[in-house]
Amino acid sequence: MGSVPLSPDTLPADVDVLSVSQVSSRMGFSNSKVLNLITDHNLLAVRRDGQVAIPELFFDGSDIVKHLNGLIKVLLDGGFNRDEIMRWMFTEQEDLGITPAAALHGHQAREMIRRAQAEAF
Repeated sequence: MGSVPLSPDTLPADVDVLSVSQVSSRMGFSNSKVLNLITDHNLLAVRRDGQVAIPELFFDGSDIVKHLNGLIKVLLDGGFNRDEIMRWMFTEQEDLGITPAAALHGHQAREMIRRAQAEAF
């Protein structure tokens, strides 16, 4: 797991996380496929208590939430690094009262993509 790019655990304490094996079971993939998703920027993860931890908000049932990958790509292309993206994803947008990660599960997902585009460029 040393080569898997992980962010420092700056997540709020109340953010639920999943282990690689939990994500693997949820998605029906091998553990190595889950680690490849992280390496390929399709998921972001932190190291929590020495283990890879993936925010549960990045999932909608057994799939990665619809707009996550696009949002990550927009921010990466705009010059954000993984750590900055993870912080942004879990920082409440004061005017909306929601974090971008939570907004991906509702009607505000497109607004978060628009905001990511505006911040990144």
